Amino acid sequence: MRNLLLSTAAVIMVGAAFAAPGQSAELPKGAAHNIVLVHGAFVDQTSWQPVADILTKKGYNVTLVENPLTSLAADVDATKQALAKQDGKTVLVGHSWGGVVITQAGNDPKVSALVYVSAFAPDVGQSLAALAKSGPATEGGAAIHPDDKGNLYIDPKVFPSAVAADLPPEIAVHLANSQLPLNHVAFEAPVDIAAWRDKPTFYVISTKDKVIAPEAQKFFAGKMKAQTTEVAGSHASLVVHAKEVAAVIEKAALVK
Repeated sequence: MRNLLLSTAAVIMVGAAFAAPGQSAELPKGAAHNIVLVHGAFVDQTSWQPVADILTKKGYNVTLVENPLTSLAADVDATKQALAKQDGKTVLVGHSWGGVVITQAGNDPKVSALVYVSAFAPDVGQSLAALAKSGPATEGGAAIHPDDKGNLYIDPKVFPSAVAADLPPEIAVHLANSQLPLNHVAFEAPVDIAAWRDKPTFYVISTKDKVIAPEAQKFFAGKMKAQTTEVAGSHASLVVHAKEVAAVIEKAALVK
């Protein structure tokens, strides 16, 4: 079993400090009780832990998808397996590369709303590679390189400033040196479904993001006609701004 990137006590403490969740409460009548969280490239599912802790304490059933990161099909399959286990309405949430995954997997009838957090949002026929080429250049994007096996990484020297500038430096360095690779075939695979065309959609824009330019995030949100929230965070805003991200997911859960 692979190492969990954000499972150290220090990172959990950081998440708790930013999140500060309250006690468990009864969910609003008619709310979707299930939340499925899909992580991005280079990290694992525990990147969602601060958000998951908030939502769990409020009474939601939260599932963290463990993406293999070997192909788009494999990650979509992992997400569909998680959705199959849900009982009733479900909010499907994706961060970064996870936005591509939920775009393809989100047509499941259980999915009542989609939430994109600093995420790519392709249309039918578009791949992550195409979106990366068409959007504004970023420090993080320029630092993504393949190894001799075709696996993609962010240059560890660039990772802390480009991805996690608002996390404590020692945690950002730990993440940089513990990356999970994204296979190049995932980077190049186009989606053939755009679930956001038929689902209520929300988008959290990270205005200090150096991986997906804020301008690109605003373009995605506008194209999808998403309800938009801005946070003054880096690409790691799902940790640093966990409380605000969780609040958007709760709004999505109230969609009828």
